Amino acid sequence: MTAVAQQPSAAPPVDRTNLERQRQQEMSKREYQLRNLGVDTTKDVDDKDKKALMAQVEQDFNRILLLHNQIVRAIKSDAPLDYGFLFDASGEIKKRSTRLQATLVLGQTTEEKEQSAERTEFDKDQLKPELLTLCKHIKNFVTNPIIETPGTVDAVNLEKAKRDLANIINLSGLIRKHADQLRR
Repeated sequence: MTAVAQQPSAAPPVDRTNLERQRQQEMSKREYQLRNLGVDTTKDVDDKDKKALMAQVEQDFNRILLLHNQIVRAIKSDAPLDYGFLFDASGEIKKRSTRLQATLVLGQTTEEKEQSAERTEFDKDQLKPELLTLCKHIKNFVTNPIIETPGTVDAVNLEKAKRDLANIINLSGLIRKHADQLRR
């Protein structure tokens, strides 16, 4: 009598993991963590991660302010506008503002997004006024009590900060698009 159960099987077990599904689950998990970065304070986030996040936020703020100052100088100068600089600066402002919006959890509702995205274009003659408007929104955002004094609880200022940041993102995108057209 031969014992069939003790004989080694000829083929290894079939790998039933769906790699695409695993990849999607990992991506969803990372997106969830990024979306809820500032929301869940019960998670144990080590000091190294907190310091890195704080350093990134500070770097984004400082860079936006530096670009703001450079744009103001360019506007006040008698020299013609450098569309290449405006293209690069507005693109970087948009990128960093979008990251701040996600990091500081200052996102908008769908209705607010639709209202802030009403304007999609403007004339060449409006570039300087739009740059001034962008600078005004940047100044209002960084001097908002919610931003200047973390921990401040004020619904009115929170909504104003959200609105200013959304306007910065929207307007910097429009300026970048317009500067790209003009530099060609």
